[in-house]
Amino acid sequence: MIPVEPTPHDGAHIIKIAEEQEEYTTLPASIDAQGLVMTEWELTTEDMQRLLCGGRVRLWIHTYGDPLQPISIETVVPERTTKES
Repeated sequence: MIPVEPTPHDGAHIIKIAEEQEEYTTLPASIDAQGLVMTEWELTTEDMQRLLCGGRVRLWIHTYGDPLQPISIETVVPERTTKES
């Protein structure tokens, strides 16, 4: 899966997590004033093939011993943007 710049949810703005940290891949995210963070990911061809063959999606959460925060995963139809010349 590849992280992509998300469409901001209501009242949110785009941030780049770990943008200045070479050891990590920059993660574009949409975040609002209440701290709701949303990221979007595109599936590679290999990801899609695995899922079509009965594969599963795994979510790894690094809590470092802290309480688990509420999370959710969903699928969406990507918004298409058209650029006028």
